Amino acid sequence: MNTKNSSANYNMQTQVIVVGAGKLATELLSSLKVDGEFRVISWENRPAAAHKSIIVHAGSGRELKAVAAYCKATQSTLIELATGSEIASATHAFPIVLCPNTNILMLKFMSMLERSGHLFRGHRITLAESHQAQKTSVPGTAVSMAHALGLKESDVLSIRNVSTQRADLEIPEVHLARHAYHRILIEDGECSLKLETRVYGESPYADGVARIVAAVKDKDLENRRYSIMEFVNNGWI
Repeated sequence: MNTKNSSANYNMQTQVIVVGAGKLATELLSSLKVDGEFRVISWENRPAAAHKSIIVHAGSGRELKAVAAYCKATQSTLIELATGSEIASATHAFPIVLCPNTNILMLKFMSMLERSGHLFRGHRITLAESHQAQKTSVPGTAVSMAHALGLKESDVLSIRNVSTQRADLEIPEVHLARHAYHRILIEDGECSLKLETRVYGESPYADGVARIVAAVKDKDLENRRYSIMEFVNNGWI
């Protein structure tokens, strides 16, 4: 794998183009903190003269065909934040980084589960996840955890009831509208182990995207799909 420093392949001020009009894309456009060598703009405001950029897709998918054409023409890297995107299974002539989660600490926890989850198979395992009530998409992080532990997607308990989130999960009132909670319970008779993760607000995700963007700019990526876990396991983020 060629991972030499590739900063010279980008313009002096690299464009980070955020694609999407939803909550995550809006948060990234307003709070993505990158150093002075990056310029963050929206897909709609991209310059007419296209050049090599870093594209962050946080949209519904309707722009993906145009985004793929842009990446192919400019050899730009696409950072895909959407879960279950059609681009995840296609073959393209540019680098794609699949990021179902961009919280770096969570990614490292998930990497640990991928390596060691098989040790707990044979025990009773339950997995619950909670997000804000408005979230209707597949909980990609929880599904990844389930697979690492030998569970099926249908085994994941999804909690969207605000009263349950407040009383049973103890999600602070101020974070009910934006949180990600996961609980793994592993039991063996009278012995039990509980692993619990909490992410509040949008800043952990924006910070993670900034670190992923910096890693992409620093690496000469091949024209293939990368899982963000590859970045984690290689120590790139």
